[in-house]
Amino acid sequence: MKREQSLERLDVAWQDFVRAHTGLSEAEYLAPGVTGNWSVRDILAHVTTWEEEALKHLPSILRGETPPRYATTYGGIDAFNARTTEAKKHLSLAQVLEEMNEVHAHLVRYLESVPESQFQGSRFRKRLRLDTYGHYPKHTAAIRRWRDAGQPGPEPKRFTASH
Repeated sequence: MKREQSLERLDVAWQDFVRAHTGLSEAEYLAPGVTGNWSVRDILAHVTTWEEEALKHLPSILRGETPPRYATTYGGIDAFNARTTEAKKHLSLAQVLEEMNEVHAHLVRYLESVPESQFQGSRFRKRLRLDTYGHYPKHTAAIRRWRDAGQPGPEPKRFTASH
């Protein structure tokens, strides 16, 4: 697989992910229960975290280094996900959306600068797939299932003339 093909896979999966949550109200973005207790907002922050991990570890892979193992460094992937979800809980929806778009654009720019040879059957390409275009579809599907089920969550506020 070449860089162009990797970037195309990334873009197709990313656009599908974005379409899955486009058009939600703020209340819908914040409603828990999309995946476990996670809201769509939490999922966006989570996906951004993994793109940040790609940006952190892909350059080290190019240098011939081995990224740390999540099992030994963080107590496993679930523990890492819980820790990073908690760390981003204070971010507003607007901040999460802004960070998501900035990090994704940074990732694409970075990938455009990587030598073509790194995309052909390498640890680099495997890590890229795991953190990005192989990861997005899981969350895209979860958001779609949740939307198809009628977005369970808080009832919208109803205003009366006295308010």
